[in-house]
Amino acid sequence: MSIDEPQKKHRVGFFASIIIGLIIFGVGYVVGQNALIKKQTVSADGNIDIAKVINLNRALNKSDSVDFNEFWNVWDKVKQKYVKQPADETNMFYGAITGMVASLGDPYSIYMPPQMAGEFAKSLTGEFSGIGAEIGVKEEQLVVVAPLPGSPAELAGLRAGDKILGIDNVDTYGMDTFTAVMKIRGEAGTEVMLLIAHNGFKKAEEIKIIRATINVPAILYEKKNDVAYLRVMQFDEDTTSQLNQSIKKIQKDGLKKVILDLRNNPGGYLDAAIEMASEWVADGAVVSEKFSDGRENIHYSEGAHRLNGLKTVVLVNGGSASASEIVAGALQDYGLATIMGEKTYGKGSVQDFEVFSDNSALKLTVAEWYTPKGKNINEQGILPEVEVIEEYDKEKIGEDVMLNKAMELLK
Repeated sequence: MSIDEPQKKHRVGFFASIIIGLIIFGVGYVVGQNALIKKQTVSADGNIDIAKVINLNRALNKSDSVDFNEFWNVWDKVKQKYVKQPADETNMFYGAITGMVASLGDPYSIYMPPQMAGEFAKSLTGEFSGIGAEIGVKEEQLVVVAPLPGSPAELAGLRAGDKILGIDNVDTYGMDTFTAVMKIRGEAGTEVMLLIAHNGFKKAEEIKIIRATINVPAILYEKKNDVAYLRVMQFDEDTTSQLNQSIKKIQKDGLKKVILDLRNNPGGYLDAAIEMASEWVADGAVVSEKFSDGRENIHYSEGAHRLNGLKTVVLVNGGSASASEIVAGALQDYGLATIMGEKTYGKGSVQDFEVFSDNSALKLTVAEWYTPKGKNINEQGILPEVEVIEEYDKEKIGEDVMLNKAMELLK
């Protein structure tokens, strides 16, 4: 539900996707004119007063390309003629804005009425109850971006690329990610039924998943012979500190080879991605964001670059998204690592998250990510130099083919 930006802690996660969970986001509050609007339209208890909204001077609604009188004509006709009176003005008001944003056709741009925005805010707290999977939308169909390792979703057999055709017998075609997340999340110990079409299989199956409290470490470190293995689970507020601890262990163990495992990593904080990539990138841009007006914001390498010069293999798959793609793309462009695995998801857009005076919110795509050499991450993804297709043969459960090949490459 990437969500990354105007704060110092940028997020590039999906939650567009959401981990049931994480996404690029930035929080801003409207000032100036919005303060005046708030005074005019918000009641004493702080809630939106629809009567005040619809009675604002309609003559102010001007556009060179559309006639807003048609909107008000339809509004008035619904109010006058709809069979079940009275028509709910509040639902009409928020529904109209929701539809306006949905018309953009961008799965990451969503308008959230107050209650929905409040639920969304809860998903950013780090610990939540659900199935532990990030979901996205491709061609109007909900898909699993990445199940978190050890999560109920992974244990139930969900994999990156699986299509979610139904949630508790509700068809999901055309459903946005936030609505889907709200249906999938729930109290720990309760169950949700998903209709899943596994990637590569024609027949769908119903999978019952018991929700649990999800709290996953950012990084897992392991010494594998003479290789440092870093499994990055997510890019959050703990990633940089845990990466620092892992690097100290690498230095203590005297290791000169690294496997950076970004498989099924849906992203998270932009700052964490930049700080991670900077450990390899000694100088230059790590990533840039380009806006519709031609502006470009370049994020440069920073820090001590302690992993620069170490022979590195980066593991990726279709569940590697957003912040993961920023790191993989930077290391690939500078020739600092061999990218191994499958083409990444292709979540390279930036969402701004703005809260309004009535506590509703807008998550809107405002820019796209580009690698140091100018490759557009969005929808294109990162292509590995060494392609290794992950195998899901039930006879080979527990055998990590891609990791084994990475170990062989580093011999």
